Amino acid sequence: MGEQNDVLFSITTRHLNTGLRGFPVGTVRTSRVDPMEGVSYVGYSVKDLANLDPEAVVYLMFNKELPNAEQLSAFKADLASRAKLPEGVAAMVAGLPKQGHPMEWLIAGLNLLGMTGKTNDYTEDALNLIARTPELVATVFRQRSGWGAPIESKPELGLVENFVQMMGVPGADAGKLTALLRTFYILHMDHGGGNLSTFTGKAVASGLADIYASLGAAMAGLYGPRHGRANQDCLAFVRSVGTTDADEIEAMVRTRMANKQLVFGFGHAVLRAEDPRATIQYELGKEICPNDALFQTALALRERAVKVLKENPKISNPYPNVDAVSGTLLNSQGLTDSDYYTVLFGFARIAGIAAQIVDERVNFRNGKGVAIYRCSFKAENQDPRSLNS
Repeated sequence: MGEQNDVLFSITTRHLNTGLRGFPVGTVRTSRVDPMEGVSYVGYSVKDLANLDPEAVVYLMFNKELPNAEQLSAFKADLASRAKLPEGVAAMVAGLPKQGHPMEWLIAGLNLLGMTGKTNDYTEDALNLIARTPELVATVFRQRSGWGAPIESKPELGLVENFVQMMGVPGADAGKLTALLRTFYILHMDHGGGNLSTFTGKAVASGLADIYASLGAAMAGLYGPRHGRANQDCLAFVRSVGTTDADEIEAMVRTRMANKQLVFGFGHAVLRAEDPRATIQYELGKEICPNDALFQTALALRERAVKVLKENPKISNPYPNVDAVSGTLLNSQGLTDSDYYTVLFGFARIAGIAAQIVDERVNFRNGKGVAIYRCSFKAENQDPRSLNS
């Protein structure tokens, strides 16, 4: 960082009502997004982290160093010891209205955890929440989908491994689904400090709300279609293409461009190269579902959509982003109801947001924590009036 009085951003009237896009408001120690290199966690590229144990990356988020073998073993054991949901929570989640969206179930579950098991220590509650999220999210999947009775938790298997066995996805290959979700969990864990869900969680925590309420608010931000449903929209787009023929796909993309329609899964607000998280998922797809028709469509889009988008000089990033193929991979492994995809996004992102909240509440400003968020809104169309006039 620069000197205390360095000018970081000049605000003019045209910046008002633009969603704070690009406004520097704080610092973040867990992740950064480089336009050419993509996302990194505490200095490590996601390309280098994608095949690690998810717990090792969670450890990195909180400790800012990767664990050695002994530290990782101890951390896994610690998370396993915290993993059991408080008494009655699973039953209360199972009793939620079936017409509720899966994200509404997740948000309700987070609030229930806050009512039944918080310690009011940000670090302890963050680790408890991360450890208990697999059972909570598996309960959301299994009970809302009507897949049968709950499956006993086996936290010693690992965060993602236990989650997969508790879900019991009908007809799924557990090994392939586990490989996919281990990677998915790491790739979606964090993405800077200013995206809507992360910013919302930290803003709520700045008022000293507990981490459960803060993460519930963060997940409400993620639930909105502008933020958390991109992979769902991308899967719908891939399905709508209806062919694996590359020439037909190129013609379709050209038609969409001519009609000023979106090409879902391509472009990014910051990146100017293919998102490494997309690259990793394409390679994983070649291993776990190489012959899946939708995956073949996604591969053809990767080639031909980029070709067409590059022809438009106004498009600064014609490349696939993280959402371009993630929904297609989830669908290939038995998770065919895309309404649940944002829940999986939240399952992963909870770890990153929780780590950022702990930093802001416990570590920043020499332990004093970041002040309460209090931005300014300028009054508009509010000239003085009187009831007597």
